[in-house]
Amino acid sequence: MAANSKFRKKLVPYLIVSPYLIHLLLFVLFPVVFSVVLTFHKWNIISPMEYVGLDNFARLVQDRLFWKAILNTLVFLAIHIPLQIIIALTLAYFLNQKLFIRGFFRASFFLPVVISGVVVTILWQQLYGFESGLINRALSGLGLGKVEWLTSSKVAMVAIALMATWKNVGLYVILFLVGLQSVPESYYEAADVEGANAWQKFRFITLPAINPMLFMVVILSTIGGFSLFIEPYIMTGGGPLNSTLSAMLYIYKQAFEYYHMGYSATLGIFFAMLVMLVVAVQKYAIENDDE
Repeated sequence: MAANSKFRKKLVPYLIVSPYLIHLLLFVLFPVVFSVVLTFHKWNIISPMEYVGLDNFARLVQDRLFWKAILNTLVFLAIHIPLQIIIALTLAYFLNQKLFIRGFFRASFFLPVVISGVVVTILWQQLYGFESGLINRALSGLGLGKVEWLTSSKVAMVAIALMATWKNVGLYVILFLVGLQSVPESYYEAADVEGANAWQKFRFITLPAINPMLFMVVILSTIGGFSLFIEPYIMTGGGPLNSTLSAMLYIYKQAFEYYHMGYSATLGIFFAMLVMLVVAVQKYAIENDDE
């Protein structure tokens, strides 16, 4: 009996974590392993897999449209991340002040984050309408010309970046607000005694204090930006002239429109490695800048 009781006590922890382990095996490890296997095969879901060796990797190197999609994604990040940081930090700074109905404003900025991305995208698609969109109607009312927000290859990605910033900025406002509230007020009082101006207080007190939050915002914005899919899929379909074709959208099309499952898996694994590389470089740059 004592042996059985001891065995049951040892078994209980494994039973408790077994749901997570089963989830990890079925929905994380298995898809990753299966994707690696697919990279060496040609498969359209219907026909049996055909081993092709490194053909998928050779095709990736020569696929100009995929590299254009990577470039489009980097352009989106170059617009989105700085804009996100500047707006979020500015809003967090003002929301950290003693404002009337401050809680209402905080909730208002965070509300778009919890709204479905599809709903937000459809809403902004209507706002960007050339003839009847509210933005162009407002520009016309001010005597300015209408902008081809979603039909111009030079403007479409900028329009998507603006919309994505509006959608996600509330989350980063909260993160920056937490960082700002953690800075002791005595630091600013000591700086006032020393005669420091507003910029010096921000540069030498606020910025170093919120550096962990800044790092988190940059990383989350980068990962979110590389995951760009819903916005171009709904608003432009990757057009015009593939100017808004993101890497994730291209991978999706290869898999579920053209049924190139093996090639799509190859693109996905390469893209995941690229994201990890970019995040590692960002981490290194931020940490060295802090030193």
